[in-house]
Amino acid sequence: MAASKEISVDEKLHQLWELQQVDSKIDRIQILKGELPIEVKDLEDEIEGLNTRIQNMQSELSELEEEINNRKNAKTMAKELITRYEKQQNNVKNNREYDALSKEIELQKLEIQLCEKKINDATAKITAKQTVIDETEKQMKEREKNLKAKKKELEKIIEETEKEEVELQKDSTKQAKKVEERLLKWYNRIRGAYKNGLAVVSVLRDACGGCYAKIPPQRQSEIRQRKRIITCEHCGRILVSWDDKESKN
Repeated sequence: MAASKEISVDEKLHQLWELQQVDSKIDRIQILKGELPIEVKDLEDEIEGLNTRIQNMQSELSELEEEINNRKNAKTMAKELITRYEKQQNNVKNNREYDALSKEIELQKLEIQLCEKKINDATAKITAKQTVIDETEKQMKEREKNLKAKKKELEKIIEETEKEEVELQKDSTKQAKKVEERLLKWYNRIRGAYKNGLAVVSVLRDACGGCYAKIPPQRQSEIRQRKRIITCEHCGRILVSWDDKESKN
């Protein structure tokens, strides 16, 4: 939000510094949480994927079991036909009828062999898939145990910091409204460029408090005068320096 009246560079720098202090406290809470939110989400996605894999393999097991049942039924039927054809052979009137029945019997024996092969193949596949399912279920239980621990750890941190974080977010919003819109956009752009979120830093031991690059004495003098906003020539962060800095923390 733009300021309602013209304010000094000194005041603008103080506004930015105060905003940075609040945002840095929020950043420290996020650091405390670390990668936990991402780890929790990744574990949840992995568990969902493992569960889907198990369900798909269980569906395949059902299909294989159904195939085994169908092959067993076909084998039983083939045996019944062989018995019937063998009985019919005892009552044939000529060799042609006998040979025809013999061919049917042979076909049914081949059918039995085929059914046995298919049953054995399906049984082997079931054994292999069940092994994979067991391993996947074990893996999923380990992930669920890990997820439970991660969630518990994250929930504890959230419980301990939630109230503070909410208040800090309010303070950040309140402080941001004091800063000139152009400067706020500049501040946010610099903050977003660095993992530690530091956009406004102090001159510490003759160096930039962000990248630790040395600052020439003349430039330090200009920073202390606070007549214009000065950035680090190396990292682009806004530089501040004042004797009463401690009272501004």
